[in-house]
Amino acid sequence: MQRRAPRLRVLLHLLILVPALSEVPDHYASPRVGSGTRTGLSNSPAQEYLDPTYPVPRSPPGASTCVLPVLSYSFANTYGTPPAKAAYAPPAECPAPWSLVVLSFSVAIAGDQYDRVAAVWLDGAELLRTTTAEPTTDGVRWTIHKDVTRYSALLRSPRGGELSVMLENLVNDVYTGVYNVSVSLEFHGVPAYLGDAGSSSAAGSAEPGGQATLKLPASYFQPADLILPISEGMGSSNGFWFRIQNSSDPRSKLVRIPSNTYRAVLEVFVSPHSNDEFWYSNPPDLYIRENNLTTGRGNAAYREVVVSVDRHFAGSFVPFPVIYTGGINPLFWQPVAALGAFDLPTYDVELTPFLGILVDGKPHEIVLSVVDGIAEWLVDANLHLWLDPASTNVSAALSRYRTPRLSIKRRYSTRRPLDGKFKIRAKRKSQFSGWVKSSFGNFTTNVETELEVTSLVDFTSQGRNKTVRLQVEQDTEVVVRSSETRKAVGKVETEAKYPLWLEMVTEDGENDTYVMRANLTHSLSVETDAEAEGLFDGETRVVDEQAAAGWMLVRGHDVLDGSAATTQAYRYSNEAGRYERAIDTLDGAVLSDNVTESYRASGDGLAWLAAGPAGGGAMEL
Repeated sequence: MQRRAPRLRVLLHLLILVPALSEVPDHYASPRVGSGTRTGLSNSPAQEYLDPTYPVPRSPPGASTCVLPVLSYSFANTYGTPPAKAAYAPPAECPAPWSLVVLSFSVAIAGDQYDRVAAVWLDGAELLRTTTAEPTTDGVRWTIHKDVTRYSALLRSPRGGELSVMLENLVNDVYTGVYNVSVSLEFHGVPAYLGDAGSSSAAGSAEPGGQATLKLPASYFQPADLILPISEGMGSSNGFWFRIQNSSDPRSKLVRIPSNTYRAVLEVFVSPHSNDEFWYSNPPDLYIRENNLTTGRGNAAYREVVVSVDRHFAGSFVPFPVIYTGGINPLFWQPVAALGAFDLPTYDVELTPFLGILVDGKPHEIVLSVVDGIAEWLVDANLHLWLDPASTNVSAALSRYRTPRLSIKRRYSTRRPLDGKFKIRAKRKSQFSGWVKSSFGNFTTNVETELEVTSLVDFTSQGRNKTVRLQVEQDTEVVVRSSETRKAVGKVETEAKYPLWLEMVTEDGENDTYVMRANLTHSLSVETDAEAEGLFDGETRVVDEQAAAGWMLVRGHDVLDGSAATTQAYRYSNEAGRYERAIDTLDGAVLSDNVTESYRASGDGLAWLAAGPAGGGAMEL
């Protein structure tokens, strides 16, 4: 994705740098009007672009609803300027608590333009990370609907709040597209019959002998009481995100958390750009040196985002490889966006075991870094905190901590000229435990994580052909036990997998052109098994799969002609029902779009609260 001022579209000297290893990434501008492409989009109304994933959860029957428009702004020459801002206050006619809050981010644009990265913050805490579609002359439009109920602590803040939107864009004689953006929030109240579902009290049931069984409070699984932004200062011209340039460029923030915090989760937002946009296909520096290349796209194909607390490793993840709409072949993403491109996934890191370090009333350092990263990564986070309503202090301690080691094996082979095969296998295991004693009881939280990654980047035919295979698997188990009885009272197990396969073949054309043929399969699978004694017990599964194939005729990085077909299958299921959507596109037209869904009726208020994707789309990693 082009974030900086776009580079001049120069012709590639094929004898020196083949397209697969050009000085800019595998990133292209969508065809201009009259370019001869077969998309069939010319002389047509603005087309609606799609992100065929799970719709936002339904509000419960009888819930009051109100819509609050917050910001409307045209992003033209906004490169290097501060975020657009608007005052925010919760709607008086729909006071908290809310059963559901939905953020709508609508965009319309026509002309020529690269894809851009954008974000929405409320008082410095990020609500949405997104990227834009590349427009056509006739125009495109789309709307992102995101469940933001988990940010209720921010949304219910009194008057004086500020919503910010960052979208760096450049308009000139070549790039004419202006992104017209509107942001609104839709609030749904809590019906009377659900009024007691959010009780904070810890329930106990009598066992034989009359002793009560300790249970987690319902509030443990509801939106946090306080959210602290782990972001850059006051959101100057650089925005609120940290801009990480390399693995030796960690970014941090000092935070002081309330001493009655009984649970803590760090939600991380991340997106790679410039030389690391396609990090999963980068060759090692050895290959670049041996072939006398000047490209900055190096450091091989492994990246890992690491979270630490006061120099204690606290968690990590390999980010899902999101492809932006100008990436690989822009015809793939018309009119269906790549997985995660319109709503980038976030990553939850359970920090409750570290509350023994954090609840002493002193400032503590939260650090974010990228293993092997190069310029540049946009990273920030939100610290979600749950507070004990019946006390001003909790007691806590980190009871088990084992510094995890990253095991990584690299096998590189190079063959002149410009051919090479590069394999990476990486593993990391971690385990942390800590107890917290609050008015709810004394609970010990144990977090175990296992990460395994395999990567292959293979260049053949003098570097003109490229094959990429990436397989990421991360399993996380969070178990909460009674510290006295050691009995488990809550458990969340998450298994995430995201494989990627990409094959690109380049053929010389006439008049300084080349033909790029590409095949792609990409998927995300997340299975979550959650249970809490006396509250719920269920399994959630999300499987999102895409396959694309096509060709394009390119001069420089302008697409002159091409054809592409993309299919997507999305499946979501939990104890409340299932939802499936299958969509097929060819040359910019939707050939089929089928939705099947079924739900079971339930009068259980807590089951309704637990329905829908956990955490509003976050992956518990």
